[in-house]
Amino acid sequence: MFILFVIQLNIFKSTNKMAMKSVLCFGDSNTWGCSPDLPRRYNRAERWTMLLQSKLPNYVVIEEGLNSRTTVLDDPYEAGKKGLDYLLPCIESHHPDLVILMLGTNDLKSRFNLTASDISKGAARLVQLIQNYQHGFMTKPAEVLLVSPTHVLEVNPLKEGFTNAEAKSKQLGHYFKLRSQELGCHFFDAATEIQPCPKEGIHWQASQHEKFAEILAKRIPTILETAV
Repeated sequence: MFILFVIQLNIFKSTNKMAMKSVLCFGDSNTWGCSPDLPRRYNRAERWTMLLQSKLPNYVVIEEGLNSRTTVLDDPYEAGKKGLDYLLPCIESHHPDLVILMLGTNDLKSRFNLTASDISKGAARLVQLIQNYQHGFMTKPAEVLLVSPTHVLEVNPLKEGFTNAEAKSKQLGHYFKLRSQELGCHFFDAATEIQPCPKEGIHWQASQHEKFAEILAKRIPTILETAV
């Protein structure tokens, strides 16, 4: 009788885990967890993706951050950074219920010479890809939370790559919101709550990872529990 009870309990746990909603975090170095202070990756107790997992134990949080990732751009100097190329196989692999899409910072690099509007259209293309994908195993396409990234601060005049990026980055929230309204997806402007390291200008300090995880932990259930 005891053995039968244990078997039934394990089946229940397995079934319950299979029913858990999954959240795919698709982004760049601030999703990967790059520290602005030391050349290292934040550990699981520091980066926002894993902090989010600890705050939402009834969800499965999937980390898909990559340093230097762009929306739809091929980087002439760094291979494999084009988000468009990896997003679809990533969705096919994980079948998420929600995709948190936070890209655009690396599109600000001066070598791409894009406007904030251009960058938002690259992000919109990724949103459309998610919204239009429905594999046979998926009952419906994933929900999308489009996150406009934090501002870039040009605090180091000797730092190459982000010339004139600060002004453009401050326009991203406006254009990303327009794209979210056009596409009918969820939206959050990270720059309204999160700040990059004031000395480094791009990456987040640990306190900002904690704050971002808190914000998303409140937002995600409202998205998935009301999704039709």
